Amino acid sequence: MSSPPRVVAIVDDDPGVCASLRFLLETAGHAVETYESGARFLAEADRGRIGCLVLDQQMPQLTGLDLLARLRADGMETPTLLIVSTPSPAVSRRAVELGALGVLEKPLAQDDLLAQIESAIA
Repeated sequence: MSSPPRVVAIVDDDPGVCASLRFLLETAGHAVETYESGARFLAEADRGRIGCLVLDQQMPQLTGLDLLARLRADGMETPTLLIVSTPSPAVSRRAVELGALGVLEKPLAQDDLLAQIESAIA
């Protein structure tokens, strides 16, 4: 029996971003789960199925970096991409410290995003 597909988890408080990323990734053949907040991800995600995380930095209560720091402290080493509206050296530096694969600026370049996700879950 084959194992279930590795899921790309998107955590973003913007429903439009979640919907467009879901469409893009599912069209490319990926299983996708979306969460509108870091708290929802922590409460509901089956972390063992996650092959790649895509986290929005600007979310209320728990930013993408806050969520990533918490996941790393819990021992979750899943490949992660951080998406930002406005890049900053401090955010990029912290993302690297936490082991993020990259920081991508909105609007996202679809080909770059797909290539990084493909590389992460390969």
